[in-house]
Amino acid sequence: MERKPPEAPGGAGAEPSVAKAWMRALELTASIADHPNRVLADVVEEYARDFGETPALISEKESFTYAELAARANQYSRWALEQGLGKNDVVCLLMPNCPEYIAVWLGITRVGVVVALLNTNLTGSALGHCINEVEASHVIAPEGLVARLDAARPHLRRTAGIWTPESIQAGSHSRTTVRPDESGMVTIEDRALCIYTSGTTGLPKAANISHGRIMHWARWFQGMIGVQSSDRMFNCLPMYHSVGGLVAPGAMLAAGASTVIAGKFSAQQYWGEIVRWRCTLLQYVGELCRYLVDQPPSAEESRHEIRMACGNGLAADVWERFQERFRIPRIFEFYAATEGGVSLFNIEGVPGSVGHVPPYLRHRFSPALVRFDSEREEPVRNKDGFCIRCAQGETGEAIGKAYSGGRDFGSRFEGYTNRQAAKDKILKNVFETGDLWVRTGDLMRQDERGFFYFVERTGDTFRWKGENVSTAEVARAIREYPGVRHVAVYGVSVPFADGRAGMAALVTDPAFDLKLFREHLAGRLPSYACPVFLRISETIEITDTFKYQKTQLVGAGYNPAGTTDRFYLNDRGLQAFVRVDNELYERLRSGTVRL
Repeated sequence: MERKPPEAPGGAGAEPSVAKAWMRALELTASIADHPNRVLADVVEEYARDFGETPALISEKESFTYAELAARANQYSRWALEQGLGKNDVVCLLMPNCPEYIAVWLGITRVGVVVALLNTNLTGSALGHCINEVEASHVIAPEGLVARLDAARPHLRRTAGIWTPESIQAGSHSRTTVRPDESGMVTIEDRALCIYTSGTTGLPKAANISHGRIMHWARWFQGMIGVQSSDRMFNCLPMYHSVGGLVAPGAMLAAGASTVIAGKFSAQQYWGEIVRWRCTLLQYVGELCRYLVDQPPSAEESRHEIRMACGNGLAADVWERFQERFRIPRIFEFYAATEGGVSLFNIEGVPGSVGHVPPYLRHRFSPALVRFDSEREEPVRNKDGFCIRCAQGETGEAIGKAYSGGRDFGSRFEGYTNRQAAKDKILKNVFETGDLWVRTGDLMRQDERGFFYFVERTGDTFRWKGENVSTAEVARAIREYPGVRHVAVYGVSVPFADGRAGMAALVTDPAFDLKLFREHLAGRLPSYACPVFLRISETIEITDTFKYQKTQLVGAGYNPAGTTDRFYLNDRGLQAFVRVDNELYERLRSGTVRL
């Protein structure tokens, strides 16, 4: 008979108040530093010993109980030891979503080796860059992705051994628990993982993640969500990112609960899968909820048992539609940087807010918002050289105190493998001489109640006609027009013009009317903020975390050659959007047409 870990008091069984959620999270994370040799793999071992038949990881193709997960992880621990790997050696993992994914990094990190989680969409030089960034000596990938690694070999600075999970499992590696003396006395201070930034605005950087940070994330979200051992979390997010790979499964493993792992996101099958696996929690990110709201109604969307949706990046214009249509009792939105520095939590469920710090905890958790110069892309300094705090409702860059030690792993800034990149994130002499703060690169504002709202990335603001243009403001106005399904707003360079001209890439319904759309924008935006160019596409390229690939869009500009997309210029003389063909494009390039 299956035995499950005992239910924690004050969790999902009782309606969690905001104060209870904070107290649970604080209590669960307070003792992490008291057990310096206890890492997440040890927690899994404990559940395997006492409640081994409880499901840990569930998927269509393979599922692990806690006993099976611990045994599989031990095989990877012993494989790493057999290779002579130890602390600070790095193994890269290139693998699609599956239960095996968790087993690999749990086992290898338990013996002190660092596992770098590679984006499964990368190829060639981009993949080579990520492997070089961490100086990996080995890469683990299933047979279907080995050819991609072979293609990346010419771009590698050092030879890396390539292994498949099947070859490691086929070896004579014991499934017995690794003893502390075998593992080299791994501590929570040791680095465990490298998780890469998305690379949407440049080459990805590898963020350092310690065992202590993993334990903090797992315990913190266990407390905030009120996870019970009877809970099942539906996770379709890529496991090479912190939300899908750590926050979702970590909170469940810490509580002896279960994670249902989908290979990838499918808007058509989403609610059917949640109903099928009887999930009680779901993890979202970015625009996932918008994709679901855009789907036609289905019977399954109202038959689920979801009690809470947890994630980040849920836009205000989608929040209430998502919650009402799909009958989601609670939405827990949060904001956190993978490398550390700033974290915010909206357990109150205020639509559009990324977080709020209760008054009794502001001495410990509050970030600061400082005025930002979008032209110089750095915070504004006063005559004494210090940063200026934003007034209520004023938009500024969010920054957090730079902690590198202490008991609170959640507040630490652990940086990147690239030391210069880590150095560039630190802001010095902010409010007093010698103080250090971590830049988020995100612009936010705070309302009169203390709730924080994400505005946009710092690089997403550009200057045109001597004015600052907010891509978030423009995108919000565009989304309000009927028939716009997706929009990405950015600035592009134009010959013989200062600054960057606004451009919007759109996916629209067939009945989309350009004339009425232009009138719509003119009534909502100042003239300098109205897009100068439009690009209408069948689809817009996105990352697995639903971020638009703006780097590619900016690079392509408004050149109509080589694509079936339609390009338009906002002709102020004609008061209309006119089609950009090759002739008009050349006239723009040569300066015959001035903007």
